[in-house]
Amino acid sequence: MDWFSDFFRSISENYGHFFSWSDVVATLSDPVSWGIIGSLVLLEGLLSADNALVLAVMVKHLPKEQQRKALFYGILGAYLFRFLAIGLGTFLIGFWEVKALGALYLFYIAYKGLFKGGGEEGETKNKGTSFWRTVLLVELMDIAFSIDSVVAAFGLSNQVWVLFLGGILGVLMMRGVAQVFLKLIAKYPELEQSAFLLIALIAGKMLAGAFGYEMPHVIFFTVLIAVFVGTIVYSASKRKKEANRKA
Repeated sequence: MDWFSDFFRSISENYGHFFSWSDVVATLSDPVSWGIIGSLVLLEGLLSADNALVLAVMVKHLPKEQQRKALFYGILGAYLFRFLAIGLGTFLIGFWEVKALGALYLFYIAYKGLFKGGGEEGETKNKGTSFWRTVLLVELMDIAFSIDSVVAAFGLSNQVWVLFLGGILGVLMMRGVAQVFLKLIAKYPELEQSAFLLIALIAGKMLAGAFGYEMPHVIFFTVLIAVFVGTIVYSASKRKKEANRKA
């Protein structure tokens, strides 16, 4: 039964980090942590902007005031899910087998996004559903949207406050400025593909970590910035050439 007590001791220690002021200060004062948080927010925004529209359709049949409440309760559910997933995940991610499985899952997500069209297809309808049933559906949809983001986050860090802040800001980004990301993707369509390239990069980082090699943060951030900026430059150049060809 020693492994059982060790498991619960490790889990309690992981959740204890959520209530450690020193951990909060260490996260907020570390530039690398903010770089990782920024990366998570960027990925969440690019991958989940259209998810906000799906949720908007789900609550459209409710009165305006209830729409806001349903979406707010959905955010609370997403935060609770991340809290539970991060506390448990920071224990599990210590096993190389879990890292390897997580990396393979992310490679699958990247492959599906790059070569199979990725993303959630179809129209979401929710007419005539009661308020609390709508809240439940929004909660479930938020959790479904969170799974890929949480797995990707573990490819970048195992610090609970880095992961949780990235998740909190990412969900707020998805809800608050989804239109900004949708306009950005509309202007530079290749950005959606580059997000899946970054998922593949995170998968590679996680897989390498499973076998003892940790990619330096400087290299990761350099590649991330190069992919993001390079995609915008390439997309703008492509649009310009197409416009000149039509002129």
